[in-house]
Amino acid sequence: MTAPPAAREAPRFAMTRGGAFGIYVHVPFCATRCGYCDFNTYTPGELGGANPDGWLAAVRRELQLGAAQLPAPVVDTVFVGGGTPSLLGGSGLAAVLDAVRDAFELAPDAEVTTEANPESTSPEFFDQIRGAGYTRVSLGMQSAAAHVLRLLDRTHSPGRAVAAAGEASAAGFDHVNLDLIYGTPGETDDDLRRSVDAVIGAGVDHLSAYALVVEDGTALARRVRRGEMAAVDDDVLAARYELLDGMVRAAGFDWYEVSNWSRPGGECRHNLGYWGGGQWWGAGPGAHGFIGATRFWNAKHPNAYAAQLEAGELPIADFEELSDGDRHVEDVLLNVRLRAGLPLELLRPVERERVPAVVAEGLAAVHGDRLVLTDRGRLLADGVVRSLLE
Repeated sequence: MTAPPAAREAPRFAMTRGGAFGIYVHVPFCATRCGYCDFNTYTPGELGGANPDGWLAAVRRELQLGAAQLPAPVVDTVFVGGGTPSLLGGSGLAAVLDAVRDAFELAPDAEVTTEANPESTSPEFFDQIRGAGYTRVSLGMQSAAAHVLRLLDRTHSPGRAVAAAGEASAAGFDHVNLDLIYGTPGETDDDLRRSVDAVIGAGVDHLSAYALVVEDGTALARRVRRGEMAAVDDDVLAARYELLDGMVRAAGFDWYEVSNWSRPGGECRHNLGYWGGGQWWGAGPGAHGFIGATRFWNAKHPNAYAAQLEAGELPIADFEELSDGDRHVEDVLLNVRLRAGLPLELLRPVERERVPAVVAEGLAAVHGDRLVLTDRGRLLADGVVRSLLE
């Protein structure tokens, strides 16, 4: 078992050469808590005195301390996530990016993304963050159906996400993502069709779509346990995925990861860095990072996070050193999910012997030196990984 943080030395970071390097900044603030969410987020009543100004000062200190641990890497991508980064406002997000620039060198063509909730954006907001240097916006739409939004405890109106996407485009953003959640109890095929039609009509170049997962400890899980709503049905989720996939591909999008579609050139470079084995520094309460073979994660509560930084320490709650075997499993797991496919050379000899069986089941095909999931295989990606590794 992992020893408690107090009993361990701090990690010694040894960056590997080459590959993408990114910065992730976690904003822990939310106006309300969505019933399905188990992210490290806090509403005003849960913050215990923490506030955005104190959080930003702590993030600035962490980035400076983190940069001192590393050999001056050039940052290819920045991603500000949460939580609700747009609650910081345009000026707050500009200050976040300034903090990154003060600690690290950004590549001239760096991709800089922020997540945003539609109800906390405006044309002025998008103008401000575009002027500050953000190049990509990811908006939480979830659904175009009012009853689905209510069940998910989303507070924006059904049309607000599409309107926000239009405002972002008008501000000069070439890359705009909309997020959907499908398979919510009570959602119909027509609800999903309307949602996908709205995404396509918005003119965005990227879509992320995730099956609803009922996480333990969430309000949604409690409602399912009490019998107030049906559990999520796996067959329904599969049918909805196929419906969504067919619609967006007919409209000029293509999948590049199992849950992500884009128009040509619209792929999220930051996430490709994760999936492609890149390295990143995770800043903010509860943020995770990965440097060399070291995975680390920060103290979760904003007050505990800030206290460690005020003491001059990195706010790392714990870390683990990945073995070669751990890295191998992750490489297979992540590469299988990509349209580019899994390089066969990554597989060990005994694992390559299992490839024909996976192909015979219609779950994948060999294209040159790569194993690529079929449409059916995308529904069973985790099973493909198990078949290869076990």
